[in-house]
Amino acid sequence: QVQLVESGGGLVQAGGSLRLSCAASGSIFSINAMGWYRRAPGKQRELVAGITRAGRTNYADSVKGRFTISRDNAKNTVYLQMNSLKPEDTAAYYCNADIVARGGYGMDYWGKGTLVTVSS
Repeated sequence: QVQLVESGGGLVQAGGSLRLSCAASGSIFSINAMGWYRRAPGKQRELVAGITRAGRTNYADSVKGRFTISRDNAKNTVYLQMNSLKPEDTAAYYCNADIVARGGYGMDYWGKGTLVTVSS
């Protein structure tokens, strides 16, 4: 079985920083794209940032210049460094990854989420 486990969420004041981590574990053959999504109260889930296995990145316009996504392929881990946080960044953040399991095929996996709260 494959699972994604996020960590690093919490409460921070506006202007502060947090670093989220997401580690994939289990019977993994390879991991393709990885990314972070978020869902704010009363809003739809949105893509925050994505990164390919080769390291190409993309960001939502609302976080460009403030957030940085990175990954460590040896550790099967993706990170999201969040700086200059704003109250509107408050949301549950979810890790997503396209994973090929050993003896299987590629499919999407999701973490259970970690809550980020930014106070004004």
